[in-house]
Amino acid sequence: MLLLKEVPQYECLLECSKRHPELDPSAMEAFLHLLRTSTDVFGAFRGLLARHEISKGRFVVLILLNREPEKRVKLADLADRADVTRATMTGLVDTLERDGFVRREEAPGDRRVVFVRLTTNGHTFLDGVLPDYFRRIAVLMCRLTEAERKTLVALLGKIQQAVPDIQRDASPKVAGS
Repeated sequence: MLLLKEVPQYECLLECSKRHPELDPSAMEAFLHLLRTSTDVFGAFRGLLARHEISKGRFVVLILLNREPEKRVKLADLADRADVTRATMTGLVDTLERDGFVRREEAPGDRRVVFVRLTTNGHTFLDGVLPDYFRRIAVLMCRLTEAERKTLVALLGKIQQAVPDIQRDASPKVAGS
C-alpha cells in the first residue's frame, strides 16, 4: 500500500471535502494518522526481526506457538489464528522446520491432521529475541499513561468492530446518517 510520508493538514482535507462531500475530514485525518503510525511501527520492528534473520510471518508463528510452549497446535488452527491460508502457513512452517525452530507431528490415526510444536531451538531463539522486542514495545508505549493505553485499546476495538462494515461490497452506512 502506498502511503504518504506526511499526513495532509486538516485544512487540506476540509478543502478536498468540498469536491468530495462523502469525505469526512476528521475521519480521514484520524485514518491517515492510524495508517502512518502503523506503517512506522511495522517498519521499526521489521529492522529488529531482520537483525535476527526472521520474517514477520515466521515470527508470528513462533509467538503463537509460544503462547502454550509445551503444547502442540494443529497447523490449520495456526493458520486461522494468524489469519493466513493453510498453504501460506505450510510454507512458513516449512521454513521454520528447516531452521530447526519447530517440528511437525502427525496425528495418530489421521494423517490429514498435522500438529506443530516449538523445538528447543525455537525456545532458545525466542528467548534471545523477546527481551529486546518487549523493551522496544515498552519504549514505544512509554509516553502513554496506563489510562491512555486502556483508552487506546478501547478506541482501536471500536475501529475493529467497523471493519466488517467496510468489507461488504455495498456502500456502508455511516453512523448517524
